[in-house]
Amino acid sequence: MGSVRLPRPSLLLVSTRGSCLFLLFCLRLGATCPQPCRCPDHAGAVAVYCSLRGLQEVPQDIPADTVLLKLDANKISHLPDGAFQHLHRLRELDLSHNTIEAIGPATFAGLAGGLRLLDLSYNRIQRIPKDALGKLSAKIRLSHNPLHCECALQEALWELKLDPDSVDEIACHTSVQEEFVGKPLVQALDAGASLCSVPHRTTDVAMLVTMFGWFGMVIAYVVYYVRHNQEDARRHLEYLKSLPSAPASKDPIGPGP
Repeated sequence: MGSVRLPRPSLLLVSTRGSCLFLLFCLRLGATCPQPCRCPDHAGAVAVYCSLRGLQEVPQDIPADTVLLKLDANKISHLPDGAFQHLHRLRELDLSHNTIEAIGPATFAGLAGGLRLLDLSYNRIQRIPKDALGKLSAKIRLSHNPLHCECALQEALWELKLDPDSVDEIACHTSVQEEFVGKPLVQALDAGASLCSVPHRTTDVAMLVTMFGWFGMVIAYVVYYVRHNQEDARRHLEYLKSLPSAPASKDPIGPGP
């Protein structure tokens, strides 16, 4: 009867460990790339490409060590608060060519320190809250959005590090001042124009209108008072004229001798 040769414990342990590592590697590959995106090697870092996938929202299973995330050319219309807050290593975020209509103060929470580029061009953004992007140190692309130009937008833009390659394509779709519509906004602001002077002008005009209103009321009162007094004086004079004249008094002392 032949003997059965058992595998050496050390070889069995190595084989088991190898299988486990391979299994963990496969599981990691499956977990790091959300469907239907693809995650090619990007200089040894995690890159997630979700372009042209028909996505209507931001995927929730994006790996935490992602450095490049492309969500461009989809149908994303809403960005929830904190959608990217777990992506502490993210350096580039492309959200261009979507249907995003608004961004909130906490939309990009957690990205202030590391993000280097944020592309929001070709969306439907009309207003930008002052605190929504002000804490980011990234270059920001905002071109080709139907922006409503007002003082709040001007104050928000002064806080941003706009991408110089696309800054001239930021234009006003609507504006509190008609002369801004359709023109490069940043160029106008750099030339000395201001969207924040409109409220002051409106206040000044209102004050002037109020002052002229009071002045007109005073003039009208004075005219009424004078006319009323003139009428009273005329009536009093006519009354005096209507009174019978008093007879001439006789001298009680006769003529002298």
